[in-house]
Amino acid sequence: MVRNRQAEVVKNLSDRELLINVYLTQGILLILSCVIGVILFSEVWFIDEIVEFNLGDMIFLGGGLALIVVLIDQLLMVVLPEDKLDDGGINERIFSNLSIPHILFLSFVISFSEELLFRGVIQTHLGLFIASGLFAIIHVRYLAKPVLFTLVIGISFMLGILFEFTDNVLVTITAHFLIDSTMGILIKQKAHS
Repeated sequence: MVRNRQAEVVKNLSDRELLINVYLTQGILLILSCVIGVILFSEVWFIDEIVEFNLGDMIFLGGGLALIVVLIDQLLMVVLPEDKLDDGGINERIFSNLSIPHILFLSFVISFSEELLFRGVIQTHLGLFIASGLFAIIHVRYLAKPVLFTLVIGISFMLGILFEFTDNVLVTITAHFLIDSTMGILIKQKAHS
């Protein structure tokens, strides 16, 4: 029922309005990160506790996880019927007409806001299972698609485990950014081929 209403609302949005909604949603997540982070960490500079610039981990661990996720996604696109991976065309509408720099920027905004909230704030205080579950639930459009929902849960747990292993949100931001930007560019290329 919620998914049907969401699908109807999304269908009635122009591509520009859909993109604006993506940015608004990410802005809300970023504000929530800051507010909840200050409350849970009891200080304004909570970010210092979850961020360490470690280029090796960002490239090898974050990039490695992103590569695994993208390869799994591409394999599933070959072996599964197209309807099993159909999100209602939302990702195509969002990414197919963006320039590559815009795809990179949007992917950074999404990865930064979502990872800061779900790994940096929620997982740090409430644990891997709650953070991963909440991450999957906010991707409501996948709830009625078992394969897509399973993928989102799997990706969320992999990002959460990566955060547990590194205790560094920059590594999960890197992985999330590489996943989203690569998939966005692939969607754009497919739409224009």
